[in-house]
Amino acid sequence: MTSAPLDPQTPQPGLEPGPKARLRVAAVGDLHVGETSDRAYRDLFERVSDDADVLCLCGDLTNYGKTAEVERLLEDLRLCKIPIVGVLGNHEHECGQPEQVTQMLSDAGVRMLTGHAFEINGVGFAGGKGFVGGFGRYMLSSFGEASIKHFVQEAVDDANAIENSIRLLRTERSVVLLHYAPVVETVLGEPPEIHAFLGSSRLAETIDRYDNVSLVVHGHAHRGGPEGRTNKGVPVYNVALPVLKTLGDTPYRVFEV
Repeated sequence: MTSAPLDPQTPQPGLEPGPKARLRVAAVGDLHVGETSDRAYRDLFERVSDDADVLCLCGDLTNYGKTAEVERLLEDLRLCKIPIVGVLGNHEHECGQPEQVTQMLSDAGVRMLTGHAFEINGVGFAGGKGFVGGFGRYMLSSFGEASIKHFVQEAVDDANAIENSIRLLRTERSVVLLHYAPVVETVLGEPPEIHAFLGSSRLAETIDRYDNVSLVVHGHAHRGGPEGRTNKGVPVYNVALPVLKTLGDTPYRVFEV
């Protein structure tokens, strides 16, 4: 099952009854809301309800993971009238309270995927933050100093958590949300020296073990490429807001799943 981006300006037919209905899925990441942000995304959250059936938030929703930043984000997010699923980014970890950020988002109705999966209108949603480590033959391996082994184990543990999330689903069509990139194509454009810190092939290897994944969306790579594919051909889209701004005026991307 493949997915394709839609033009949100083009009216879409209503959902057909039954579990096989096509679902319009909007996705965006890297909003980076700060303590002094003043309703910066009010229009985004109002508009997306007309263009899509579900909204995916792909992490780095705040600058530092501060409570005040989340409160600012929620002022706008509450305007959204469609289901929202989300994952945290690295910025939500900066203040050392990712659990509190997750709880605040969950209390506001966002279905956070950390350790969970959800089904909406016959389509599954799974995923997690992901982690770094590099791609292909340049992926860091667990060899040498204990500190390197601990670092790699963090990447392995994170990939395992995402796999557990995907495994919970029994849907024929599924969307995987990440923050870090699973393929190198969607980080191309960033300095090559930092590619290893923008994602990991371990995430794509995890995704490719499941035949029901139709679409992968992620953020983080602000200057990366807009799309790529896993080795099995699953489409991967970088929906970091700075990337979306290079594609047009719409502050999210919409896919049919």
